[in-house]
Amino acid sequence: MNDLHTPVLSVVVPLYNEELVIREMHARLRTALDAQESKYEIILVNDGSRDRTEELAKAICNDHSDVRLVSFSRNFGHQIAVTAGLDSAAGQAVVIIDADLQDPPEVIAEMLRKWRDGCDVVFGVRTKRKGESLFKVMTAAAFYRLVRSLTRVDIPVDTGDFRLLDRKVVDELLTMRERNRFIRGMVSWVGFRQEKVEYIREERFAGETKYPFKKMLRFAVDGILSFSDVPLKISSLFGLLCGLLSFALIGYGLVVKILYPQFAIPGWASVFSAVLFLGGVQLMCIGILGEYLGRVYDEIKGRPLYIVKERINFPEQSVRFSR
Repeated sequence: MNDLHTPVLSVVVPLYNEELVIREMHARLRTALDAQESKYEIILVNDGSRDRTEELAKAICNDHSDVRLVSFSRNFGHQIAVTAGLDSAAGQAVVIIDADLQDPPEVIAEMLRKWRDGCDVVFGVRTKRKGESLFKVMTAAAFYRLVRSLTRVDIPVDTGDFRLLDRKVVDELLTMRERNRFIRGMVSWVGFRQEKVEYIREERFAGETKYPFKKMLRFAVDGILSFSDVPLKISSLFGLLCGLLSFALIGYGLVVKILYPQFAIPGWASVFSAVLFLGGVQLMCIGILGEYLGRVYDEIKGRPLYIVKERINFPEQSVRFSR
């Protein structure tokens, strides 16, 4: 791993419909990396893009032998694309960065300095988010704090996947092949020495976000369910409270029926309300159990995390996982 042909740094860039930004991203990233005077490789992962992203990525690979391309057979999702990049990275350190230039490539220099000082993980912390609505800022802040409070892993708040990982951290992540992936949680789980680099998150250079509210909500669910059993405990607590409430209502009904029969007026409203309440709680608890059970079902099927359609500019024997 330390010969002259092995890159010091691998940079993983997941791509999905990034035709408007890919050339600018590559130019800025290359400028930032050239300033470090270390051998590097750039790994582009085309996650089933439907525009000209793959075509433009191939053109960049044709012009630069140190740019590699992994093309999926279809869209598998951002976290899977990051995983494919880690599978293919050969560097002693690996940086994960999105293509939209909201995370400035220039920050990589500070990450490398901390890594050379002995840090195993250097994660970016967003001190400010330019060009984002108040709703997006508030929901993002709530998401990070909710995940942190519900999980048993110390996941830093206000961080994304923009980070540098030492080779030993990457090797540990490669052994973790679960399908519902939450990379930043997995990185926190493996431990090692971790430090932060603060930066201002810029506006998206071009195109549109790949994480609308619906995807963010799903991502939050994946993060919570992957690292916490708190939802199961909450459902158990609801069941206990409903059971106690039911016994209390039964006792109240018996007391009224026996001691105060004149007040025992037949009616359906209270019964109807109780049935709806208990039924709703039961369905909610079944739904939580279903989420966990569905993840177990996904895992036992044993399907590959992704399917590669094409690889470009990779040396032979450089890929640790083929799928």
